[in-house]
Amino acid sequence: MATEFKRITTISLQSKFFSRLDLLSENLMKVYAQKGGILGRKIQRIMVPVTQNDSIDIKREFVLKGLCLYLNEDPDQLIREYMDTDRQSAERAMEDTVLAIFVIKHEGAEPGDDLVDVGIIAEGVEVLGHLGSVAFAVAMLLSVIYALNLSYPSELKYTFEALQKIFMELDGNKLSAKVQAFKTKLFRGQLH
Repeated sequence: MATEFKRITTISLQSKFFSRLDLLSENLMKVYAQKGGILGRKIQRIMVPVTQNDSIDIKREFVLKGLCLYLNEDPDQLIREYMDTDRQSAERAMEDTVLAIFVIKHEGAEPGDDLVDVGIIAEGVEVLGHLGSVAFAVAMLLSVIYALNLSYPSELKYTFEALQKIFMELDGNKLSAKVQAFKTKLFRGQLH
């Protein structure tokens, strides 16, 4: 999928995605910290593992989850988490999933613990598995969407717009008002 993404866009998916994500992470966390109200508290709660673990995979995962929340979308629509002890109900839930990342964890796993599996589901079918990290799965999901010419899931349209236009810098001159406001706040933070 990454090869097809590069053929379509001429951009190396993995290096571009991770370099931009890492470059913008500090500013993203500053922007998240400025968010008030109920949404601000949700973002603060979701970002706790970043303060407790110095793993780059943890930071990337929770920065991406924070992005969903900041744009008023549900990160559980993007990343579906299941326990390995309940494989049958996880498989049933995956069958009803249109497009998402699945994460299978050991029971009692903490952020930073090894994951049983991370992959992508499209139309109830696992299209990619054993991706290793949530952030890599997000990058690969972006490539699946591009390679198969799929529409972004409506419940995550702003998250994917931000990933495409701000992170990957593809077609970034046409932004929705919500993503433009987010981009302005994000890059205002870089100037200070």
